Amino acid sequence: MKNIVLIGFMGTGKTSVGRRLAQRLGRDFVDTDAEIEAVTGKTITQIFARDGVVRFRSEENLLVKKLAVRENLVISTGGGLVLNPNNVRLLKENGVLIALTASPEVLYARLANKKTRPLVLKGDLKQRIAQLLAEREGAYDVADFFVDTGVSSVDGVVEQILRYLSGREDMQ
Repeated sequence: MKNIVLIGFMGTGKTSVGRRLAQRLGRDFVDTDAEIEAVTGKTITQIFARDGVVRFRSEENLLVKKLAVRENLVISTGGGLVLNPNNVRLLKENGVLIALTASPEVLYARLANKKTRPLVLKGDLKQRIAQLLAEREGAYDVADFFVDTGVSSVDGVVEQILRYLSGREDMQ
């Protein structure tokens, strides 16, 4: 069975939704950021600070290559994973990409007290969110389905995804 791959900006709820979705479907759950931390022995913040974004993206790509050949997973990706077209191609070969979205206001409320998001630690948070959203405009358009997590609970988002998947022949 194809993997279910959750993509979207940081703070859209990919990990929370992914865990609940995997539980509902009886699938294994993989959070790419958590996997990278386990493999490297460093937090994402440490990787960004010590090794830089290029090293982090390299680790992400190595992990995607491993996950793309597996099946029956629910995968929660880092927000910038889709910036690498090779990652998208690999994940789409054996997966359904679902983009979780939220308004900038919702993202701000969710990220305001997070100290584990290296891309938004510096400067004005609202400006940084706006800047990153502008830089990534169109990047999440590779998804097969979109869900706005700012207007639904985690369970509500999971239900929307399950309804969508039930209509796909390749997910039966």
